[in-house]
Amino acid sequence: IEVSVATNLRARVVERPGLWMSPDELRDIVDDLRTIASRTLKGGSLDYGVLSGNLDRLDHAILTVLYEGEANRPVAFNALALITLDVRGVQEDVLHMGLVMVDPDFRSKRLSWVLYGLSVMLTFFHRQLRPLWISSVTQVPAVFGMVSESFDDVFPSGSGETRRSYNHLTIARQIMADHRHVFGVADEAGFDAERFVITDSYTGGSDNLKKTFDTAPKHRRDSYNEICRDELDYDRGDDFLQIGQFKLPTARRYLLRSVPRRSLGSILYQALFLLGGSVFLPMLHWFSAGTQFRDLRPWKV
Repeated sequence: IEVSVATNLRARVVERPGLWMSPDELRDIVDDLRTIASRTLKGGSLDYGVLSGNLDRLDHAILTVLYEGEANRPVAFNALALITLDVRGVQEDVLHMGLVMVDPDFRSKRLSWVLYGLSVMLTFFHRQLRPLWISSVTQVPAVFGMVSESFDDVFPSGSGETRRSYNHLTIARQIMADHRHVFGVADEAGFDAERFVITDSYTGGSDNLKKTFDTAPKHRRDSYNEICRDELDYDRGDDFLQIGQFKLPTARRYLLRSVPRRSLGSILYQALFLLGGSVFLPMLHWFSAGTQFRDLRPWKV
């Protein structure tokens, strides 16, 4: 899916590229991600997740890449990861918010609505508007506050409005037991299940992302900055693990508050197209009695 998100700027959303892209296409898109990472880290690099080029990581990724102009210069990306977990005996896809990187020249362009919300909302519509669990790992107060305010039932949130539930705990424990590689955390990192804090987090390929509290971007609300300062040990390299949900009220807030009016029409068109494909096409196949659909055989041949 491609959407124009600003003047001379377009977003490309790609789901599970490892399953359908050719080797050349995969190499090109990974090169685009590495180009953005190099500019963001001032020549540094990361060697985990989709940036490693690992096919299994690309099989489970949803990428949002922003390109500038006719030259298609890559300037920002978000790499979400689909993680399948057992939630109360049901296999559920949890969407990990993943790595976000923005070229320093574009950090003032107000692109957070694209990088943090667009692909999540499109996935929600593709899933027929069923509630979608999300996870996020961060030590950045601005991101901690954004996740707390943008999603529902978030723990920890900083506001104290959401209590830790059984679902929060079982999702967090499964992520820490089996999916640390998704966000570059080594096995020796600890996990405080009471506060949902990952201790000594920057040891599994994400070393170049470690920040001090002073250099980490702050949120406009001081309460989020204070909880990060008080609960995280920045010298050691701690992170919060946040668990929440994207539901219909979340989608409504996102469309009405976050998406610029000039982009609302094209975003709604893409979302409704995905919803139609996941709802109406199966119905169409079901009522076509003369056509095989999965395990269903034609009534008459």
